Amino acid sequence: MDANLVALALMDGVSYAALLFLVALGLTLIFGVMRILNIAHGSLYAWGGYFAATLGLAIGNFGLPAWLGLPALFVAALVIGGLLGTVLEFALLRRILDKDPILQLLVTFAAFMVLEDLQRLIWGVQPVFVSEVVNQLGTLEVVGVTYTRYQLLVLPAVAVAAFVALRWFLRSTALGRQVTAVTHHREVATAMGVNTNRVTWLTIAIGGALGALGGALASPTTSFTPGIGADMMVLSFAVVATAGLGQIGGAALAALMIGLARSFAVYLLPEAEVLMPYLIMVGVLLLRPEGLFSTTAARRI
Repeated sequence: MDANLVALALMDGVSYAALLFLVALGLTLIFGVMRILNIAHGSLYAWGGYFAATLGLAIGNFGLPAWLGLPALFVAALVIGGLLGTVLEFALLRRILDKDPILQLLVTFAAFMVLEDLQRLIWGVQPVFVSEVVNQLGTLEVVGVTYTRYQLLVLPAVAVAAFVALRWFLRSTALGRQVTAVTHHREVATAMGVNTNRVTWLTIAIGGALGALGGALASPTTSFTPGIGADMMVLSFAVVATAGLGQIGGAALAALMIGLARSFAVYLLPEAEVLMPYLIMVGVLLLRPEGLFSTTAARRI
């Protein structure tokens, strides 16, 4: 493997890890506050991508300035992620908060299937792909390898910004500290006057927007087809399980580890590309069942 292929694999891995991290960040944030593994989160990724592609096509069809393509990706994520997250929270998740975990999995899986069918009804089964944003930003050369600025600069920058912003929000704002309090102990937070319903809704909306943002940012480089949400859901779960459920910082490192492993497998052992995330997850869970960055906690009864 020569230096150019190593550089190409590194850049592929980092850009893919950025998208994976954004989706996993929303999933682990929701689990940290609600203790619900939201299977429907994968659909938010797909809806974010489809909606962003639709806005991209509308910008071209209505003759609007092409530079609107990049901001439209963020608008699409905020609108569709916040909207679907809010609907899921009020219609489903709030009602199963204290139910059996198996029931929670089944209900969120049913919600995932409903969203998948709605997605087929709206956008059909043909691939949806709008690459105008990537074309506008152009390419640059790194150690002899030509790569798109969008994947090399924009995607990692957005992932880092989302991580820093979320850490700042949780540590430095009153509302963020309320979210942290609910994460540690919901009943005690309620007894101390925290409006847990508002905190839960806010968490689902932010988590949904992060999942949709992953899809929106993937739409200029990925053809969106039915089923893509299921693939990303499984991959993001591998990241969250590897890091430890509810571990925001650990999810960043786990996403980078899985992204790089998958990317190098493409060039060194293509047959193992799909397996790499799951091999890493299984290996980690066999050694540390609670994940790489979780600590063992006493179970409340």
